[in-house]
Amino acid sequence: MANKKLTVQGVAEYLGVHPDTIYNMVREKQIPHFRVRRRILFSVETIDAWIRDQETKIIQEAI
Repeated sequence: MANKKLTVQGVAEYLGVHPDTIYNMVREKQIPHFRVRRRILFSVETIDAWIRDQETKIIQEAI
């Protein structure tokens, strides 16, 4: 199973932020996620792509 999924706690650890930050980002639709019933889950591949996109936006704003 190559497509690994993370929970809120897992993605918070992966990004080095508090889980409350992730809940706020989910609520404000700032981070890609999906739900299985009440559980909030994240695909590692999607999070990695999102990080690259955030980095690209910062670089573009600096130019």
